[in-house]
Amino acid sequence: MGKKKGNVPGNNTIAQNKKARFEYHIDETFEAGLSLSGWEVKSLRAGKAQLTDTYILIKNGEAWLLGSHITPLNTASTHVVAEPDRTRKLLLHRKEIARIFSRTQEKGHTCVPLKLYWKKNLVKCELALVRGKQLHDKRATQKERDWNREKARVMRDHA
Repeated sequence: MGKKKGNVPGNNTIAQNKKARFEYHIDETFEAGLSLSGWEVKSLRAGKAQLTDTYILIKNGEAWLLGSHITPLNTASTHVVAEPDRTRKLLLHRKEIARIFSRTQEKGHTCVPLKLYWKKNLVKCELALVRGKQLHDKRATQKERDWNREKARVMRDHA
């Protein structure tokens, strides 16, 4: 009897917004579904997505993903006009949308996507309510990252 495959970490991630983790302090995260067309899903399976300079807009009680780029595959988008930078609808509960909207109205807060990933056969987007980092916070983050890298290097050499 075969063993059921579990989710392997890193295997289900499509795209990450690494710049967001460096530029912002993350206060709260949400999981949202994504409304996509067929060619977009095929492109995401091939890993052709980009989240840099992407943000979330709340308009008329709906959440929208702006600035994301999904490169169309030549084989999948032959019969449709593919628009790689189109605005995509995020699927969230009404209470979550209200919470995000109220928090983004505060000074210094915004909402950005952190990553796109597969959850079973669905595409999910991890969103975060964030505050901007100051320059000294960014330097501290870089210093900590360098120290952890050096620590791992020393431990690997001595082991």
